Amino acid sequence: MFFFGALFVIFFVYLRIQTNAMAKNYFYITFLLAFLFTVNVSAQDSKQLPKTQDTSVIEGLSLYPNPVTNGKVYISSKNDLEKEIIVFDILGKKVLQAHLTTKELNVSELPPGVYIIKISEQNASATRKLIIR
Repeated sequence: MFFFGALFVIFFVYLRIQTNAMAKNYFYITFLLAFLFTVNVSAQDSKQLPKTQDTSVIEGLSLYPNPVTNGKVYISSKNDLEKEIIVFDILGKKVLQAHLTTKELNVSELPPGVYIIKISEQNASATRKLIIR
């Protein structure tokens, strides 16, 4: 995307200074630099960051009801093992942390809004959007 913007700018610079023979050299140099910069940015964007933790998915994860209207949300998975639950507000502040041995999580203390819930079970974790009304 940047490449096309750079070409647009370079084209108008070229039109502005095309009467000078020396200006053609500047145009080609500018074009080459813009192209090299674009290739460098594209190469950096394609690099993947290393994983910092095991983020394999939780098999059969279910989170219901969503949106929550009665102050309770039920979380289940295929294995139904003990889960660690962390709920974050939209600013990233941790607002609730719990260990579940059953399926029921009490969120009645949380004000209505949009939250991010992180669910961890054994070595797997998942995040979901949680809406409380």
